[in-house]
Amino acid sequence: MTINSGMQKIVFHNERNKIHPLKGKIKKYKNWLMAIAAEEGGEIDEIHFIFCDDDYVLEINRNFLNHDYFTDIITFPYSQEKNKLKADIYISIDTVRSNAEEYNESFENELNRVMAHGLLHLLGYNDKSEFESELMRKMEDGCVLLWNSENY
Repeated sequence: MTINSGMQKIVFHNERNKIHPLKGKIKKYKNWLMAIAAEEGGEIDEIHFIFCDDDYVLEINRNFLNHDYFTDIITFPYSQEKNKLKADIYISIDTVRSNAEEYNESFENELNRVMAHGLLHLLGYNDKSEFESELMRKMEDGCVLLWNSENY
């Protein structure tokens, strides 16, 4: 499903999943993602969120990043400009679901954390060092709180 608002385009794809994980909340997700970007001084030009299974993400990880492990998200940025965020963001619904169970979190909150994580990478946040990881986690938590507050 494609959501277009002016120049901003957010596309959600469902690969190898029987049920779309956004469950009829496409417009709410669009507004939330645009609010996160705007709060950080960015603007979404075109972002594709591709929801898939573990094997699909593993295949991408192996073929494009030379990594041989499962992960919850892979982000491919196509622009370095904060006012033109362009990317493909692959999210493993299998890993999101298992992480939600492991951390005793709802599936929706864990999915939102992962979606925010990908967007935050595009906005310049990293998670390579311990300091960066802590900051990223705080930013993700803030994004999940924003979703739950519906103040956007």
